[in-house]
Amino acid sequence: MKSVPGRVMVGISMVAVLAATAACGGQGNDSNSDTGSGSKKPAAEAKPSAQEGLKPLTEAQLTKAVITKADVKGYRVGNTPDDEIPEVSVPAKPATCQALADMFLLGTEPDATARVSRSVTSLKATDGTVLRVGLLAQKEADAKKVVADLRAQSGTCDSYEHTDYHYTEVTPGKAPSLGDEAVSYSMTSDIEGTKIPVTYTIVRSGSTLAVFYAMSVLSEKAPDVPADVMEAQVTKIEKTA
Repeated sequence: MKSVPGRVMVGISMVAVLAATAACGGQGNDSNSDTGSGSKKPAAEAKPSAQEGLKPLTEAQLTKAVITKADVKGYRVGNTPDDEIPEVSVPAKPATCQALADMFLLGTEPDATARVSRSVTSLKATDGTVLRVGLLAQKEADAKKVVADLRAQSGTCDSYEHTDYHYTEVTPGKAPSLGDEAVSYSMTSDIEGTKIPVTYTIVRSGSTLAVFYAMSVLSEKAPDVPADVMEAQVTKIEKTA
């Protein structure tokens, strides 16, 4: 397992990589294969699942289920390095914001049994928005808990500190009507004095969590996660499962 200092460096590396990606106009490797690894009020309420006790998808199934550029026209889809997905959690201050802090690097409690992630870049947009999609395999009960924790904390946690960085203006947002349930929220990350607005949307489809992350390096407004990307990803999970 990675040490805590290593986990911190992963966080710093991730922000640097994302910012560089946007600054370069979204240049990167294409991936069309199935390989690689305010008012505070609740967002969307959970809808009853058609099945109970679903088992986690395997890593192979997640890899098959994650979107490629063939699924989202007008976007470049690239693999993300394995070391950007950490193996340990770093405590957040206050601890009541831990679920939000962990999700920054695709972490959850309980931990996912398998994870894959992809970078997604619009071939048309010029607003500096960087997108990422992550799929997390969970037991269904654990997936429900993760969504419930994120929904609760996005409504009660105003700000927190994590890996020596500050995150403020945590605000719940309108979740999409996708999957079995969804939660959305935004925040502002303060990375060495640079304030970066970030939006998260997490959709649960059975026992799988689809995490959508949008970060803007050129705007002070929290970016929207493109609806077509979310719809394509959730549809592909449903077909795979």
